[in-house]
Amino acid sequence: MRWLSVAALLLGVIACLPDAPERVSAHRISAPRPKRMVGGSLTASVPWQAMVYLSENILDGGFAGGALISERWVLTAGRNLFIRKSQNHTRGQEPLIPKVYVGISDRYHANASTEVAVEKVFLHPDFQNTSDWDNDLALIKLKEPVKFSESVMPIPLPETGDNQEEREGERGIIAGWGYGRLFTPAPILKFLALPIQSCKGNYSAKVLANTPNLDNRQFCTGPSKYQENVCFGDAGGALALLNPNTSTVYAAGILSFDKACSVEELAVYTKISAYLPWIHNVMRGDSKESPERRAAIINHMLSLQQ
Repeated sequence: MRWLSVAALLLGVIACLPDAPERVSAHRISAPRPKRMVGGSLTASVPWQAMVYLSENILDGGFAGGALISERWVLTAGRNLFIRKSQNHTRGQEPLIPKVYVGISDRYHANASTEVAVEKVFLHPDFQNTSDWDNDLALIKLKEPVKFSESVMPIPLPETGDNQEEREGERGIIAGWGYGRLFTPAPILKFLALPIQSCKGNYSAKVLANTPNLDNRQFCTGPSKYQENVCFGDAGGALALLNPNTSTVYAAGILSFDKACSVEELAVYTKISAYLPWIHNVMRGDSKESPERRAAIINHMLSLQQ
């Protein structure tokens, strides 16, 4: 997960790379980082971490991260479902059906034994409506429910009172197999503890031109105290936060802008709480007519009780 030279970074931008993060139990936020590690600490298991895979070759879409949120649903970044990620290349195109792997830490364990078949993907209807980073979410429906175990476990969505992502300095955990300073992906899942950092408006970039225009449906993290950050291949993973009032872990955001690397400061996440209605509608299987039909049914029943 740590980070490239400016030249390698720009090469990656031109190639329109994908993304993937890393993770660990949120109870290990203060775990010491082995000094020999570059760009995060190795983790034995992040049970909600999924790999969203298009290709081993980054020029053909590569692989990225995802978050298992129920026995049949994975939440990821919408850009992970396209080979070329920019608005100019995705406009009018259908998202690809990826391979999905769960319960793995070693990237090379992504094989037939850990693959879960995909039934359908749902791209947010306003995905990239004005820029490359707008509404960067997708839901992946699995054909069969996964069996939960110590290595396969969903992460909860935010509930009332889960708002740690709005508190500057709060630290969350992000995990993945993303690219490091030698421009190679991590073979073993790694994680970082990153602090929430205030951000709004235009992204203040040092090098990159294509950066998000931030609004209240996004939030940011800064680099770790070792100046480590997310990088190519980390998008789609969930930033896990621990609510100290309830001692519960939840997915606060899905990493979208993973190009911070070693030259930019902020990683940008799509704020999950801002998209809960859409997420629940898709998972319920709602059609466009469903809300109107439900309202009509209730109104009719209420009228009979007058």
